Formats: sequence, structure tokens, C-alpha cells
Amino acid sequence: MIFCYRAGRIVILTSIFWVTLDIVLLSLYAHSSIFTRQESFEQKLPSFGNNPEPKYRHLLKEKDAPPVKDNNVNLRLGLKNGHVNMSITEGVAVIADKSGGIVRAVPGNFEHNNNKTKGTDKVQVENEGTHLVQNLDVTTMPRIRGQPGENGAPVRTREADAAKVKAGWDHASFNEYVSDLISVERQIPDGRPKLCKTKEYSNRLPKASIIVCFTEESWSTLIRTVHSIINRSPPELVKEIILVDDFSSREYLKENLDKYMEKFPKVTILRLPKREGLIRARLRGTEISQGDVIVFLDSHIECNVGWLEPLLQRIKDDKKNVVAPSIDGIDSNTFGYTPSTGVRGGFAWEMTFKWKPIPPYELTRRKDATWPIRSPTIAGGLFAINKDFFYELGTYDPGLEIWGSENLELSFKVWMCGGSLEILPCSHVGHVFRASQPYKFPMGNIKTFMRNNMRVAEVWMDDYKDIFYAMRPELKGEDFGDISDRVKLRQNLQCHDFKWYLDNIYPELQIPELNIQARGEVRNMGRVGFCMDSMAGSVLGMFPCHGHGQNQMFTYDWKGKIRYNDFCLALSPYQRASGDNIVLADCDSSKVITWTHKKDREIVDSSSEKCLDIGYNYKFLQLRPCSSNPTQKWKWNVYFDREGKAI
Repeated sequence: MIFCYRAGRIVILTSIFWVTLDIVLLSLYAHSSIFTRQESFEQKLPSFGNNPEPKYRHLLKEKDAPPVKDNNVNLRLGLKNGHVNMSITEGVAVIADKSGGIVRAVPGNFEHNNNKTKGTDKVQVENEGTHLVQNLDVTTMPRIRGQPGENGAPVRTREADAAKVKAGWDHASFNEYVSDLISVERQIPDGRPKLCKTKEYSNRLPKASIIVCFTEESWSTLIRTVHSIINRSPPELVKEIILVDDFSSREYLKENLDKYMEKFPKVTILRLPKREGLIRARLRGTEISQGDVIVFLDSHIECNVGWLEPLLQRIKDDKKNVVAPSIDGIDSNTFGYTPSTGVRGGFAWEMTFKWKPIPPYELTRRKDATWPIRSPTIAGGLFAINKDFFYELGTYDPGLEIWGSENLELSFKVWMCGGSLEILPCSHVGHVFRASQPYKFPMGNIKTFMRNNMRVAEVWMDDYKDIFYAMRPELKGEDFGDISDRVKLRQNLQCHDFKWYLDNIYPELQIPELNIQARGEVRNMGRVGFCMDSMAGSVLGMFPCHGHGQNQMFTYDWKGKIRYNDFCLALSPYQRASGDNIVLADCDSSKVITWTHKKDREIVDSSSEKCLDIGYNYKFLQLRPCSSNPTQKWKWNVYFDREGKAI
């Protein structure tokens, strides 16, 4: 009897011990798990300082960051009875527990007590859970090995197909014949960093409305676009796919397209009654969208595996994140698919978008290859944005016509008005880059593009707009429409000025010298209709004058240097027997040439006294002994005196 009693006491005491131990361990686990998974504030802040603004303080790691003060009150955060005693004075705190579950805390009312902030209303903690990225790549039918273009392989055509190839180019401004040979569900190479395949994302990502605008698009590229979205997107994350037909006239884009899309319940076709252009077509699609996030895509793209979740996660982290996928290249001739390398968006002062290498300070900030890349601008064709934030920013300027500069307007506005732009290495989408559009602009493409540029410069660039007009002096006095509502929008949003943008977001952009001798196209007097051209590389050549600026925009300063963007004309280290080749080099290089030139006359190397001439087959620019050859005479379209007045 005594034995049984003692044995019973031992069992009871043992049980109490283990229960107590479990409670202690669970309590320790709960306390130690806070902030172990959330990325630090450095990834989110648009500034480069060490003191984050209050709205970003929920991103601090407790183990890495010192106490943060707000109005001289120490901020603390603790866990108690399944609730969070919030210590943040504004915004919504988002933290993560050790198990990988994302915890969302919605703040109540808070009061200050003895240098500690505690909540008078408790905040319920909710574990959302996470999942590995879904690398979906489903098809409606099995892929056939060896088909043209499989795995992104380039497709070469035969000489016998030359007429079909030409017809395709005339119809689409890319090799439509090759595109039609390729399956609309082809496999493409996965160019993501390896770590992307181990990334986890919230089980409660916002739903996306995917908007694809098109006009006169080729059948195979449009259908391939839609299939890539559907086949490689988690269906629970796609609220809808909206195809906006911007008044196409081609018959196959009418009833045939309607019938084809009937098999996809989430696809809606919105047909516009008149030509609106990309900008207003996107706005029409946004107006009928129902998702929390708007994803804009071009109509000749291919979404890659795992493309959507990274975009939605970053917007879930902060609704003011505007994010773009890494854009892979699809060759317009062969449709070969090439994964992108590390670049980000920039711009040139004549208001053209440029791809730029990632600068050292941004490479240092990023912890690994999966980290978002802060980008001063985005290309504009492919990006995702929180719908509410898009409207807060005033969407696109409705005064912008058809296409052009809308990406710069959005880029400046996002950064200057409290948001951030990022390119995500874990999200990849292929895009067909083409040199021209197969459709017409009502006012002409150059006039439309320049008018749009003027509107953006006038609203957002402050006094720096003078640099743009110095690059395009012919635009001075041209009409750009009423911008009063956009100026008022900027004032209401209390945005930063453009100097802040240059200092904090794009510090490496060089401010050009405005007091120069000549600027613009450099026409050759012997090769009529041809201009000096950077050829999108470092070796200079000749190309038909097109009036767009860009690759043909050169300046001649009073120090005798000829400049193209951040580079100067210099002597190449690789020379030919026919003459000394001329290339673009850093303006501090010892190879940079000092020139002398008078209007309509020779451009002469001050050192060798040789003249700039056209090389063999018009592919190169070279220094040759001066002669009476008319190909040694050049003319800028605008010359200036010492006071900066055009002469």
C-alpha cells in the first residue's frame, strides 16, 4: 500500500516537472524567435543613413539594432500571453518567428510610461505560415523534344525562307516567321540565382490583376505571353488576367482571340473603342481590375518559373515598394532566350532610359545575389505596384500620349514621394526587344515622345530641366499642354525635390557641362544623311541620321573634348593600317583627344594634326592625314558662343 502511494507521488511529481519544463522551454522559444527571419531595415530604406524613418522601424532586427528613439521615448517590443505589447508609434509592425511563420501585428492605442512604451490595447499575433517558392511550369499538352526554340534555343532560318522572314519583320518589327515556328508553351532556361529556389514566401500573399495591353500584336507572341502567365503562376495568386485591346484592326485579334481565350476563365478582354495608346490603355485596365496588386506586362513576353511570388512578397512587405522582374532578353530575330545579368535602370539627360551596371555601393549593400536591386528607374514595360499606392501617386499623367517617358515619370514620382523601386533577381521575365513599333503614332513618334519628355521634365526635374532643354534646344517654346494638376499633385504629396533624387538615389549620374561649343547630331558633309553614332558600344561608327538624339547626341566643349554621355572620343589601343581608330573612353583617360573644329569644317586632333574621317566600309571613325576629302568635314546641328547663345 505504502509502495503504491509513493510510486503514485513519484509519477505525479515527474509529470509536473516535465509540464513545467515544457512551459519554460516554450516561453524561451517564443521570446528568442522574434525578429530572427525578417530582413534588416537596410533593404527597405530609400536613404543611405543609419537612422531609419519611423515607418521603417518595424524592419529592425532586435539582435542587430540598438534601441530606436521616437520623440525621446525608447521603443521596445515584447511577447506576452500570445499578444504583442507594441512599442511602435506609427505604421503596422511586421515581424517573423523562428519557424518561418510571418507574424502580423496590428497596433492598438499606446501610451508612454517610464521611458517604455506599452499598449493599452493588446494586439493579436497571427502566424500566417510560409511555403517554398512554387516553381510551376505546367502545359496544356506535352512538350516535344527538339521543337524549334525549345529551352530558349535560337532558331536559324534557311535562305529559302527569306521572303517569309521579311514579311514577318514588316508585319511585326520582329521575326514573326520564327516566332510562329516556336511552341506557345516552350521551355525556357531558368536564370535565377540558385538561392532563389530555396526562398520561402507568405501563405497570404496579395492577389494580382495582371494587365497586358496590345495593339496589332502578332498572334504567336500574344498567345505565348498568356500561356506563360497561366502556366507559371500559382493560380491562387492570380485574381484575373486583363487583355486590353487598344483598337486593333487585325481580324485574328477579334473573334478568333475571343474564342481562344474562352478556355481560360480568368482572362478578360477589354476592347477600347478608339486608339488610346499604352498609357491610357493601362489606366482603362486598372479601372476594372479587382486585385490588390497591379502587374503590368507587355504583350511579347515569357514569364519564367517562380516569377510572381517574389514580386507580391515585396509589395506585401511594404505597399510602397514598386518592383520589376529581372528582364531577360528574347532576340527579335532568332527568339533565342538569354537570362539577364546584373543591371539596373538609369536615364540620360535627353530623357531616355538606359540600362546601367550596378554601382559598387549597391553591390555592397546587398547581402547575397537574391537581394533586391535598388534602381533609379525601371524600364516601364514590366512591373508590379500596389493598386492603392498607384492611385495615391496619381497613376500615370493622363496628359502623356500613346507611349514614351511614362516610365521616367513613374520612377521619379515613386522615389521622390516616399516609395522605392526595385529589380528582383528571383523574378525573371523574358521580353522581345525591338527597334521600332509596327503601329503609328497620331502626332508622329518623335513629336509624341518629345512632348511627353517635356511634361515629365517640367513637373519633376526642377531647375535640372535646363539640362534636358540644353540637349534638345529645338524644344524650347514647344507646347506640352496643361500640367497644373500634376504640379499640384506633387505639392500635395509633399515630395522631395529633384536634387534629393540625384544625391540619394542616383549619385553616380554626372551633371553635364552646359557651357559648350556645339551639341546635337554630328553630320558628315561627304556622306550625306549619315551621322556620328555610338553604335550602342565603345567603337564609333556612322549610321543614318534619325533625329532621336540618343546614340547620336554628342557635345563639343570649350576644353576641346567631344563627349557622349559620360565618355569622350579617344584613340583606340587597337589600330589599323588604314588609320587610327576612334573609340569612346572615360574622359579622364590619357587616350582622350583634344580637338579643334570650326562650323562645317574639319575636326582636327590638336596633337597629331590629323583629321577625323570615315573608315573602311563606314563602320569606323578614324584619324587620317588631312585632305580635301569631303568626308573629313562635319557639322553639329547647334553651335554656341561663350555666353551660351546659339549662333
